[in-house]
Amino acid sequence: MGGVFARGLLRTGWPVYPVTRDDDITAAAQELPAPELVLVAVAEKDLHPVLEQIPPAWQARLGLLQNELLPRDWEQYGFINPTVISVWFEKKPGQDAKVLIPSPAFGPQAELLVEALGAIGIPARAVDSAADMLIELVIKNVYIVTTNCAGLVTGGTVSELWSNHRELAEAVAREVIQIQETLTGQSLPPEELIQGMLTAFDGDPDHGCMGRSAPARLQRALEQADAAGLAVPQLREIAARQSNP
Repeated sequence: MGGVFARGLLRTGWPVYPVTRDDDITAAAQELPAPELVLVAVAEKDLHPVLEQIPPAWQARLGLLQNELLPRDWEQYGFINPTVISVWFEKKPGQDAKVLIPSPAFGPQAELLVEALGAIGIPARAVDSAADMLIELVIKNVYIVTTNCAGLVTGGTVSELWSNHRELAEAVAREVIQIQETLTGQSLPPEELIQGMLTAFDGDPDHGCMGRSAPARLQRALEQADAAGLAVPQLREIAARQSNP
């Protein structure tokens, strides 16, 4: 994913300085103390270990794009107003990026990311406010967690999930929204979020429901539900099925 953004940034004339997790990030910040953007492109499981190492000079220049991202992920480190993009394209080795719907972005360098992605044919759009971006982040989370968790039962594609197992999909989605409410501390609009999920379904009807991360996403959702004291009976039934196939 980082390579896709790097290609777009290079296409629009920006120099790109890659920093891997094997590099000395403090030394890199000393060499480049004032970049336009520090784009963190790691898997969600690696996000917090990386954020813990962000040098002070870079903390006001962050760009974040991970799945299952919410404000609490950066606020706990005192980071204020990062550039955030909800990525709605996938990139697999040896294949071009596959777009589902335009990727929304918000923050100081949102337009830079929109321009960079547009330069390589990937649609993106800037949103107007942090509140709007929160809804966009939650829509992506509902999409990912719902399809992964329900897909553990149904397999198949997202269009098949909604056409053939709508009751299950909607029940899971509403439980995921409950979890998202506890994680954001806000009351969220379930119908709007479900409609956002369906828009993404329409963007790629043949997208598979269950990726390699599905069991881990289910486990994480249950841990979050337990911490919040939520019943989430449908998610627990799916977990029981996995334990007793």
